[in-house]
Amino acid sequence: MSADVMVLGAGLVGIFTALNLAQQGQKVVLIDRGEPGQEASSGNAGVISPWSIAPGCAPGVWRKLPGMLLGADKPLNVQAGFWPKMVPWGTRFLLNGTEKKYRKTANAMYDLCRPSVTLYKDWLALVGHAKLITDSYYIHAFRHQNNANLDALDYAIRAEKGAEMQLVGRIGLAEVEPALAPIYDAAILIKGQARLLSPGRVGTVLAEYACRLGVEIQCADIGQVSREGGDWQAIGQGRVFRASKLVVCAGVWSEKLLRKTGLHIPLVAERGYHLEIPSGHISLNHSVMDMAGKIVASSMRGGLRLAGAAEFAAIDAPPSEWRESLLRRQAARMLPDLDLFHARFWMGSRPSLPDSLPIIGALSPSEGLFGAFGHAHQGVMMAPMTGKVLTDVILGKKPSIDMSPYHPMRFS
Repeated sequence: MSADVMVLGAGLVGIFTALNLAQQGQKVVLIDRGEPGQEASSGNAGVISPWSIAPGCAPGVWRKLPGMLLGADKPLNVQAGFWPKMVPWGTRFLLNGTEKKYRKTANAMYDLCRPSVTLYKDWLALVGHAKLITDSYYIHAFRHQNNANLDALDYAIRAEKGAEMQLVGRIGLAEVEPALAPIYDAAILIKGQARLLSPGRVGTVLAEYACRLGVEIQCADIGQVSREGGDWQAIGQGRVFRASKLVVCAGVWSEKLLRKTGLHIPLVAERGYHLEIPSGHISLNHSVMDMAGKIVASSMRGGLRLAGAAEFAAIDAPPSEWRESLLRRQAARMLPDLDLFHARFWMGSRPSLPDSLPIIGALSPSEGLFGAFGHAHQGVMMAPMTGKVLTDVILGKKPSIDMSPYHPMRFS
């Protein structure tokens, strides 16, 4: 099979890349080992936010690491065998923890997140599934009032960019989210956002529309890519795919694929977990993050989903069994009337880079090799804009934003 552009990875980043390329008249083949949009893209909390622009490495975050690793909520975990790789990656991560770098990274995150609500609404309306997205707040709930501070750097940056935020106390939070347990002294309501009601279904309907635009979607586990006779060749399970241009959007598997082309990128698997409780009498009006446990709760079509945690481990490492019991305890504490008997447990791997920004652009422009991966916690939010600007880069057009912060060679 041959095409103008071959896209490896059919998460939402890959799907939006294929959609934008097809709209520009390109013959595209989109390849994934599974169904489109059903890996990490499907398991998140569904938050679509122009204001999720706080980089992971905030100034002074190193002081909080012991509590995050060892505290009762354990929002951060590193599996024992991963520490040799984690130490150099973590050192690079911590070196970004200055206010100057934090602000610069937040600006770059904002360029990708800012149009997310509009782009999702436009695309879902176009494919006839506008009801898969709904307007929503993102509520940051604090167990101690002193921690809810609108003057903190991350909220100050949001305010500078125009975010509408409101600080409320225990009573104000109860008025907005009456189902929450009264364990929170304060909350910050971040307005002007949205929520996907079924991220997995969104991936499916967008992929179906891509097919209608002429995108060939193929199921294959690609194990090797190479440059042969002026074209790119991808081989998997005895099948060979060819295209003049290759785009790697394979999430945590991107580094392994590109390593065979001579590129080495500090990409690691940052696993996340969720617990989904089938629809019952408990629901939330908005997405709510427990800021101590870093757990986000959202009501979706499949029920109430609690998603979160950051766990660093090898890509093929099994899930940490204790995570399910921890999520169950956190869910019961956050929403004590939940019936957890039929709760479903899930794990997925986010692709994370040490500067909290994705790689988007030409990996080898003269040879037609491009990449879009490393979006970490913001993959779903950044996917529509990533596909849009990457298509401009691939076709030699000038993107609408500054692409230098996402330069693929910045780690060389």
